[in-house]
Amino acid sequence: MRLSIFPLGGVILFPGLQLPLHIFEPRYRAMVGDALARDRKIAMIQPQTSIEGAPLFQVGCVGKIVDVEAMEDGRFNLVLEGQSRFRLVRELDVTTPFRQVEATLIDDPENQVLSAVERAGFEREARSFANAQGYAVDWDSVGRLDDESLINGVSQIAPFDAAAKQALLEAPDLATRCELLVQLMQFFGRREGDDDGQVTLQ
Repeated sequence: MRLSIFPLGGVILFPGLQLPLHIFEPRYRAMVGDALARDRKIAMIQPQTSIEGAPLFQVGCVGKIVDVEAMEDGRFNLVLEGQSRFRLVRELDVTTPFRQVEATLIDDPENQVLSAVERAGFEREARSFANAQGYAVDWDSVGRLDDESLINGVSQIAPFDAAAKQALLEAPDLATRCELLVQLMQFFGRREGDDDGQVTLQ
């Protein structure tokens, strides 16, 4: 399928989750206008570097505009809701100011669940990570989330670098993503005084 893309480093979207965006660049304002006139779909994908026109990573997520506020100066505030991960086939040669790609949708399993041991291990590591970073978390609300909402939600908002977030997005299933997320929290959660003496959070 043909997709209009919003290449944004450090930002990923998962199916079923929402992502608020503020659109101000003219080319992306044109992209939103085009999406609203057609199917309301925009594809989020990370560029491999911050250089203009940089090559793209291979996996992204198609989002549908579920809420939009058009401002008088042409900017937009919108909310994208993830629909499906996709795999890049090739970038298209287009005349539009925004980039477009050919892609295939990834058929993710529905209603994936973790084992009790996996869930407990994740929550334990998440508490440790949050405490080390000084985050305030409503753990009662966390406990009521289903496994997919919890793991994908943390993956989407976690303060990791672009490569780490991409690895989470590309994980083939929920259990693999959970295991990787635990490893990343252990790695990125190091504070000054640990072995390398570096804080690696962005």
